[in-house]
Amino acid sequence: MAGSPAAPAMNSTFHRIARPAPASAAPDVVPPPVLAHAAPAARGVRGLWLALGLALAGCSDKAPPPAPRGPVEVGVVTVQPERQSVTTELPGRTSAHLVAEIRPQVGGIVQKRLFTEGAEVKAGQVLYQLDPAPFEAALASAEASLGRAQATAGSAESNARRNAELAKIEAVSRQVADDSQAAAQQARSDVAVARASVETARINLGYARIRAPISGRTAISTVTPGALVTANQTTALTTISQLDPLYVDVTQSSTEVLRWKTDLAQGRLQRAGEGQARMRLKLEDGSTYAHPGRLQFSGVTVNPTTGAVTLRGVVPNPDGLLLPGMYVRAVLETGVNEQALLVPQQGVTRDAAGNASVLVANAQDKVERRNIEVGAAVGNRWVANAGMAPGDRVIVDGLQRIQPGDTVKAVEVKPAPQGAPSAQGASASASAPASAASR
Repeated sequence: MAGSPAAPAMNSTFHRIARPAPASAAPDVVPPPVLAHAAPAARGVRGLWLALGLALAGCSDKAPPPAPRGPVEVGVVTVQPERQSVTTELPGRTSAHLVAEIRPQVGGIVQKRLFTEGAEVKAGQVLYQLDPAPFEAALASAEASLGRAQATAGSAESNARRNAELAKIEAVSRQVADDSQAAAQQARSDVAVARASVETARINLGYARIRAPISGRTAISTVTPGALVTANQTTALTTISQLDPLYVDVTQSSTEVLRWKTDLAQGRLQRAGEGQARMRLKLEDGSTYAHPGRLQFSGVTVNPTTGAVTLRGVVPNPDGLLLPGMYVRAVLETGVNEQALLVPQQGVTRDAAGNASVLVANAQDKVERRNIEVGAAVGNRWVANAGMAPGDRVIVDGLQRIQPGDTVKAVEVKPAPQGAPSAQGASASASAPASAASR
């Protein structure tokens, strides 16, 4: 169009608007094509601006404040004084009540073994038979020597009596009479020596049959028939052990002994009873031995190397379950605490230094951290020596959801039975197989 300003040229990338061709146009002129994507592109631009506006409007709104949290419900156990037997668990080993190592008292060849290894034998029972021939011959020789000495002694006594009569009438000299008396006395001494030799030969013949000095159970035999043994040899032929009852030797540090005596002297503990202390055993597999024993005596010296005192107890062993040398743990009743405060172990935590503490719900239901001093373990509870008072409410459930200063809703829970695992320990043990399965 000649009268209007020139319109800017449209870039080929922009959309052109289709117009109808004039009537005078040549019939062979083809109108430019109409681009179909012009309208959707315009709608996309308008949608982009609309989304941006909505986003700016949303940023201007403030998030609503969180709802306030109410008191957390926790489980508590109220600590009350109770009468508790104070026990000490000490390591130890069993030993036989009587032990006899069998050695020959004479030398010879073993002809027979007359017992079963590992079986029970009675005192006086024959265990081994040695070849008796040399000892029988020695006994016969000794008896012959005794007979000769007796004959010589009879002749000497007759001569002495005769000379004594003759000396009275001075038929023989006093010297002859005295010599005959001395010869008779010497002959009587020779008879005594010969009689002792016979007894020795008879004893040695008896030693050819080796007998059990005590009743008990035999060990393995170190010799077989045909072996040569010597008197009082170093190696024992076998060993007999008496297993009912058994000794239990345990060790306790001198520090613990002094603390126990101090507690008794100051009245914090009372003696469990008159007489000897009771003893219970825990075996290597964790089971408790059925027959209780008693403490027999306490050592009077302290081992300078270990600083420990040896204690010896006696326990019955009618079933033969215990064997010498077994490792056991002895639980001794050392006293009674009439006002013991017992804290559940699941409520006790320790810091890096090992100091024990508990979380306590005070009278205002506020959480407090209380440092305590724990003593011996009684089942699944600790004896609190310091830091606790009667009526304190120890938090045992919900510890992960609270911290000191929080307000809580305390709910009394029943303490776990003796020996039962704590809830934390049970959950940990239950999660262990699950984690192992997930791996």
